[in-house]
Amino acid sequence: MSQTPFFRRLLVVIKQTAYEEYSQLKLRGQAPKALRWTRLESRYHSHKECVESLLSILRANNVAFSCINRVELDRQHLADVDLMIAVGGDGTVLSAAHFLDHGTIPLLGINSDPISEEDKVGVKKKAGDERRSHGALCAVTALDMKDKVPEILFGGGKLGSRSRIQCIVKSTFSETRLVPALNDLLIANPSPAAVSRFRMGFLKEVELDNAKSPLRDGGGSGITGQLLSSLSDPQPLPKSQYGTITRFGGKPYDITDSLNVWSSGMWISTATGSSAAMKAAGGQPMDTYSSDLQYLIREHMIENSPNKDEVQDLNNGMLAKGQHLHLRWNSQKGRIFIDGSHLMHNLELGDEIFIDSGAPPLALYSR
Repeated sequence: MSQTPFFRRLLVVIKQTAYEEYSQLKLRGQAPKALRWTRLESRYHSHKECVESLLSILRANNVAFSCINRVELDRQHLADVDLMIAVGGDGTVLSAAHFLDHGTIPLLGINSDPISEEDKVGVKKKAGDERRSHGALCAVTALDMKDKVPEILFGGGKLGSRSRIQCIVKSTFSETRLVPALNDLLIANPSPAAVSRFRMGFLKEVELDNAKSPLRDGGGSGITGQLLSSLSDPQPLPKSQYGTITRFGGKPYDITDSLNVWSSGMWISTATGSSAAMKAAGGQPMDTYSSDLQYLIREHMIENSPNKDEVQDLNNGMLAKGQHLHLRWNSQKGRIFIDGSHLMHNLELGDEIFIDSGAPPLALYSR
């Protein structure tokens, strides 16, 4: 192991605790009356003690660092940073990872308020604090960081590459690339009581001569579709070869094996996220370092489908590296939730969604 720190400059991202957030609301008379202030304050002090201990460890090892609150984090804070440390829980790790778009800066998660054995027992007996963090994405906890943090600073620790979800949303006049998702995407109607209607299929890249072949966007409307349909001397392609053609990033794709879906929405997860919401919804466990993605249609209404068994088989499946999933949103409103409820993107009728594992992987320390 090196005798000098392996990392030159660190950025420490610190979560804002629920106690701090509710205290601000309390000053304005807006805090919920049912809050358990004693528990919140206890967790706040545990978190603050962890942060102070971490900063002491960094100073003792002569490492240059700066600190930023999780809610204030911006890409400008990443200049010259070669390691990001997220102090909090899994939510803080996920939020920090969204800013590491290129995957060139490794991420270390520290669970500042780990759940204890007493709390695990208390969950069943309704006596412990079940809201403490499990820290599945954290390589270090407040209990062992005095040994493990210096080890990582000097080149040790287990650093692995985690696949992430690439998602592009194409509307009539714009194309938006969302931040890479480390855990999962939930695509659904904003109202949990409303039906999510979309057409699901798979994309196959095709090579076409734009000077001779008309392309039809999957949405079937918009300026792009009008321009393409006005090309001179069009030579239509046989539908047996190409059905509806769409474009993402300027590349033409054929939409294959598509079906209309009426459901409660759809989960797409990485291997990292397969043990979270995906598993709870009935998905399959995956190897942590798999590059595949998994999709699951939630409560698919297929009772009257003529090919019910065939459709049922498509409810839950894998998307291998190099495969692309395509959705055309057919409800008036929709929403994509990225790694939880804090980050989202709104959908409109006719929007198209491109999903694959092409996002830069994240370098993440693990236990």
